[in-house]
Amino acid sequence: MDVYVGEDRSHWCLHQDLLAYHTPYFQQQSVGEGKHKNCTIELLQEDPQAFELLVKWLYQGKIDDVSDLPVDKKWDYADACQKLYILCDRLQMPQLKNIAMDQFRKGCFEAGLVPGPEEIRPIYDSTPQRSPIRKLVSQIAARQIMDPESESDANTYRDRAQNYFTTLPKEMDVVIMSMG
Repeated sequence: MDVYVGEDRSHWCLHQDLLAYHTPYFQQQSVGEGKHKNCTIELLQEDPQAFELLVKWLYQGKIDDVSDLPVDKKWDYADACQKLYILCDRLQMPQLKNIAMDQFRKGCFEAGLVPGPEEIRPIYDSTPQRSPIRKLVSQIAARQIMDPESESDANTYRDRAQNYFTTLPKEMDVVIMSMG
């Protein structure tokens, strides 16, 4: 099966049976009237780095552990895992989706960074309302705003939250309101 990924159309030639085994999406794409057919799939909206992680998992049964990466690589890997989560959500791959979310969480923590609006918006634009990764990024962002070492009052936290979330999707208002 030929798969083209991203705006640059990165080309992957992958085993149809392996893809079909792991996801109903590829199963539907690769079977026509009970027989395998040669097919081409275009995932032009997807991130090539995320797809590369998916392929690694398909062929090796695992992806790298962010804890084994140098500090300067952790955030980029966490970002790729966030995009992998979104891809797995679309392709109906719950096992890899859970691994991706765990690596994203660990990567954020180990890099000492917090996802900003540019990382959170794609999650809200691409996942269902009760998605676990939405809850995770909301909690990470709220924890950043609610600095436990500070002596700020509730109004200070509310002001920080509103400043932080001004560029985020409307659904994030629930987090802000629940902090008050």
